[in-house]
This record gives sequence, C-alpha cells and structure tokens, in this order.
Amino acid sequence: MSFPRLPLRLYFFALFALCAGEVCFGAIYLQGMLGIEPCPMCIMQRYALLGVGIVALAGALHNRAGILYGALVTLVALAGGGVAARQSWLQLYPPNTMSCGPGLEFMLQSFPLTEVLPKLFRGEGDCSAVDWTLFGLSIANWGLITFVAIAIVTPWVVWLARRTGRG
Repeated sequence: MSFPRLPLRLYFFALFALCAGEVCFGAIYLQGMLGIEPCPMCIMQRYALLGVGIVALAGALHNRAGILYGALVTLVALAGGGVAARQSWLQLYPPNTMSCGPGLEFMLQSFPLTEVLPKLFRGEGDCSAVDWTLFGLSIANWGLITFVAIAIVTPWVVWLARRTGRG
C-alpha cells in the first residue's frame, strides 16, 4: 500500500493555515460574535496554536531542516496538548471552588486600568466551565484532538519526506 507523498513544505503551509484558522475561529467567532470569554487555559492553548503556526510557517518558508522544524512543532503541540488535556480533565471532574480568574466587572472595579489590561490577555473565567460544544465535545476537547493529531502526524510526515527525498 502506498501513501500519498506530501512535500514537507506543503504540509507546513497547511499546518500554518490550520492553526491560523483555529485561532481566528476562537477570537473572531467564539469570542467576538458569541461573546465567550477565554479562560487562562484557553489563552495558553491559543499561544500554543500560534507557536505551532509560526514554526510551521518558518519551516515552509525556510524549506530546509525539516527535522528541526518538525521537532519544534511536535514539542509545542505536546505542550498545548498538555494544557488541553488538563482543561478537559477539569471539565470532566470540576472542583468545588475553581475559578481561573476574576470577572472583568470585578477587575475594573477593583484595579486601575493599567493593571486590568495585562490581565485581559491572560483570560478570565472558569476553566472547568463548558461554554460551547460541537458534536458533544468542548473547545478543550477539540484542542486536545488537534494537538494530539499534530504531534502524531508531524513526525510521520517529516519521516516520510526524509525517506522519499521530499524534505
């Protein structure tokens, strides 16, 4: 059985597009249109997606050292997957008194604006809350699936590309 041989450069471009699409979906649709505020773990997963996307774009543009870029993508995906796994666990088994941070209204009343703005980028809300689902899976579950897929597929694609001389 023969697998289609995907040039490594094309894979990295596709991975960059996937990550950019997911970050835009979260920021524009979920946060901007639906008003779902990201929790700190969601923000960390966005940073991981951005990291994977930036490394993948660098790998596509550089078109050399596929093993290095593949390893970096895999490491960042594993880190993002760890955060997504922890959040998925918290959603399955929510603690009695868990909140990842105070609400925006409380922060604006309690802190000066110069302290509130940096806290906004850290996210707010309860990491154990499930605010949105698709096919019964939460945002954290989908993040975990994405990161695990990236961490499994990337080394495989890099290995195939090196074996066939396309990387």
